[in-house]
Amino acid sequence: MTAPLVDRVIATARAEIGYREGKTAGRNNNKQKYSPAVPGLEWSNWQAWCATFVSWVALTAGASALFPRTASCAAGVKWFKDRKRWSEYPAIGAQVFYGPGGGTHTGIVVSYTADTITTVEGNTNGNGSAEGDGVYSKTRQRRDAYVYGYGYPEYAEGIKSADPAWADEAPAKPQKPSTPQKPTTPSKPKPYAPPAFPSGLAPNRATPSARGLQRALKAAGYMSKSIPEAANYGPATQAATARFHQAHPAYRARGTHYDPAIGPKGWAALHRLAYGK
Repeated sequence: MTAPLVDRVIATARAEIGYREGKTAGRNNNKQKYSPAVPGLEWSNWQAWCATFVSWVALTAGASALFPRTASCAAGVKWFKDRKRWSEYPAIGAQVFYGPGGGTHTGIVVSYTADTITTVEGNTNGNGSAEGDGVYSKTRQRRDAYVYGYGYPEYAEGIKSADPAWADEAPAKPQKPSTPQKPTTPSKPKPYAPPAFPSGLAPNRATPSARGLQRALKAAGYMSKSIPEAANYGPATQAATARFHQAHPAYRARGTHYDPAIGPKGWAALHRLAYGK
């Protein structure tokens, strides 16, 4: 059974606790792994990265459509408010924003009580700074003036919130079966098998297989869906392939930083990422 999306978001965030950014001459420098892995936010490396971390978590957990993809806390606040997904009450899996107008810092709520929220936050530290050195689990007072509010992702299963106005979106409680069910042995799903790597697929070549590469890049989030498909491995396809390689350097050609050419192993990995279960 597939875990609820909110659980995958929280698990993805928690798995990063303990990660630390880079240093230059012994000083933290805001260089981290998240910016290069989020298409469209590659430019944000070496800068404050709390919002970028949340975007990475959403992308990695398969929830990128439910969160703003931005390096700006203020833009994130606007994104949720524009969609009327905003509350002053915490919720499980919500994006919390701090400081005046919510523009200072952000993180993901993993639990709350009547008095506190527990979060996972990037670019903070043991003191809860908005300019820290890594990913930490933080417990903060709900009614602290530093807490500005919460953006509610529109999870398909609903959202568990402390806000009475959102009671209708609470996840449904599982129903107990009326009669005992006999145990059944589930059939094992067949593993996803990527299509064979097409011959002749290379940058600056016209080939029908370029369309398949473009569809996979779009499905995996590395190429804009607004770009029309074409039987040509042109500049847009090359740039999207390079973004995939930047996020997954194991498939990049050895000794290169910018690699626009997909190879057999990268082809298989991209298709598993786009279509695998």
